[in-house]
Amino acid sequence: MTSTLSWKKVQMMVAVAGSLIALSGCAATGSSFLSGNSDGTAADPRLTQGSEAKFFSRSGYQACAAGAATGLIGCALTNPDNKTQCMIVAGLGACGVAMGANFYLDQRRSEYANTTERLAAMSADIQEDTRKVIARTETAQEVMQEDKSRLQRIQNEMETQQLDEEAAKSELAAIDSNIEILRRDLVNMNKKSDEYQAVAVAEQGEASPEEMARIEQDIDVMNQQVLALQQEVDDLYNMRSAITLG
Repeated sequence: MTSTLSWKKVQMMVAVAGSLIALSGCAATGSSFLSGNSDGTAADPRLTQGSEAKFFSRSGYQACAAGAATGLIGCALTNPDNKTQCMIVAGLGACGVAMGANFYLDQRRSEYANTTERLAAMSADIQEDTRKVIARTETAQEVMQEDKSRLQRIQNEMETQQLDEEAAKSELAAIDSNIEILRRDLVNMNKKSDEYQAVAVAEQGEASPEEMARIEQDIDVMNQQVLALQQEVDDLYNMRSAITLG
């Protein structure tokens, strides 16, 4: 199988992945962002733990690249005959579109010289990422429904002058943390969709209209799921913004 990736590109990937090891350390140091506000108020653990939380966080992207870096360096040192294929097997290819449209396209072209096979693999990747969006949305909906109930209770207590203001401040801070995490997730979901769209544009010249229509439909399904989550997060944010404590 002939690869379109040059050894110069492989060297560049090794350097980038190596630098990301340091960045992933920074992400670990700043992990309080994912677990709560600086005052110690914890976000809901359902939003900070588990595979979906990692998948849609920037730290997840960094961990993916950093985890592959060791394998990449090993390829550079021990596999002079087939460095490109070794690089992909080493694990950086598993990062998928999180590494950017250009890398993803080069990766897929190295694996599939046939456009039809390549687009079929891309379609499967988009559908898998969409399933992750749906799973993340289901978790988020559980958390947001509880947050809305908490907000409604706080509003009622304010109206009846029965509010424990300190307790309410703590609850609102936790809700703010949840909203912040979900907004971060949405940014990364949209980025994934944009990268897939960029790959689709790059493949237009070689793909048939039918193949492109299927890819566009896959991307549209992902976008619809992301938009639905965006609307729910916006609703929660608006409800939260209506409450101001003295």
